[in-house]
Amino acid sequence: MSQNTWKPEDDFNRRDVLRLGAAAVGASLAAALPAGAGEGERQIGPAPDALFAAPPIDTVRVGFVGTGLQGSGHCRNLLRIPGVQLEALCDVVPEKVERVSQWVVEAGQPAPTAYTRGERDFERMCAEEDLDLVYTATPWEWHVPVLVAAMASGKHAATEIPAAYRLEDCWRLVEHAEKHRKHCVMMENCNYDRPEMLVFNMIQQGLFGEVLHAECGYLHDLRGIKFEDANEGLWRRAHAWTRNGNLYPTHGLGPIAACLDINRGDRFDCLVSMSSPSRGLQLYAQEHFPPDSPKRRETFALGDVNVSLIRTANGRTIFLSHDTNLPRPYSRIHLVQGTRGIFQGYPNRVYIEGRSPEHRWEEMAAYLEEFEHPLWKEIGGSAREAGHGGMDYLEDYRLIKCLREGLPTDMNVYDAAAISAVCELTERSVAAGSQPMQFPDFTRGRWRAWPKLGIVTA
Repeated sequence: MSQNTWKPEDDFNRRDVLRLGAAAVGASLAAALPAGAGEGERQIGPAPDALFAAPPIDTVRVGFVGTGLQGSGHCRNLLRIPGVQLEALCDVVPEKVERVSQWVVEAGQPAPTAYTRGERDFERMCAEEDLDLVYTATPWEWHVPVLVAAMASGKHAATEIPAAYRLEDCWRLVEHAEKHRKHCVMMENCNYDRPEMLVFNMIQQGLFGEVLHAECGYLHDLRGIKFEDANEGLWRRAHAWTRNGNLYPTHGLGPIAACLDINRGDRFDCLVSMSSPSRGLQLYAQEHFPPDSPKRRETFALGDVNVSLIRTANGRTIFLSHDTNLPRPYSRIHLVQGTRGIFQGYPNRVYIEGRSPEHRWEEMAAYLEEFEHPLWKEIGGSAREAGHGGMDYLEDYRLIKCLREGLPTDMNVYDAAAISAVCELTERSVAAGSQPMQFPDFTRGRWRAWPKLGIVTA
């Protein structure tokens, strides 16, 4: 799946997207939802009283869809985790499936069944294979189709980020997970990074007091990646042609949602969003491609910087930013402010009232020995050789552990829906002149009673 051309679920193709134009898309988004209104609560009955936990699975049989860069990394992780069998692989590029199949055989497992007949061959895999989990690392527009096909065929489902980028699809995931009683997990690796897990543990220990405010984002120069003729360059840039908002909120917002007990005592209530002008991708194309290159004629709706403010039901505030089209060093911001102290990332530093030198930051390292998260203490060393400094391995490890032990997953379908909903809500707010947009309550009120996340171990 990682090499397919861009083909969104809403049935317009690349040529249609170019013809449609940014103004028409913005107008349609603004018209679709009155200013200040929410998507509305679906008449699908109440959410479950308790967080979902499936019966334990001794050996988790996995079908993987999308074996490109990120997908192949997850496959390597799964082959290292006890109790996993990679049974089937699906991609539109047969050579990628063959490569990962060889890894499976080298790991001592039987060769997986290959599904390479086209963009929708995952449907045949879901229908024919006896699997426990279908995991997808495809382009964004294929996440929901794969997840829905998996759950409808009786499999648990997991996806790379974001899980969806339309509110309608967020609801579809919730409805399917509840109807079929299957896990639907958004695999946000940044929830498992070392500083984020340290901060979560410090919050649980009360060091920051009551957490009132947070800041986060995804600030990453992706111009070269978006314009390459392979991998994400084949599909990611196309989203910037017509969409204007925060297209990728989960890296920053996922860890913050855990710290603020979102869907477990609080929830996202409303947001306002605004975008800067679009300059970065056009300038990059002019400076890096010859005059006759079609890439120089592309136009983009996506503002180079999108900033949003989110208010939670309990009145707490979140600053969220998206910046992927301009030159800059990488950052997720990652700031948590409480009544007794603050953590600020990039660089990682801490201030705790009564413990830190007055009005002076301390380095994060000063707190690692006492407050390192148990998961990092126990397996962080062996995880570091895996993707993104180890957090990819930890997120895969935790998913498999929860499935094998019959536990609720760390992030569930309601988290996937709430965080992914930011995509369309920011687009709607921007199109409506930065007017407030209400979050749907995917939990239908259960957020008030569901238990908070605890400190997990290996």
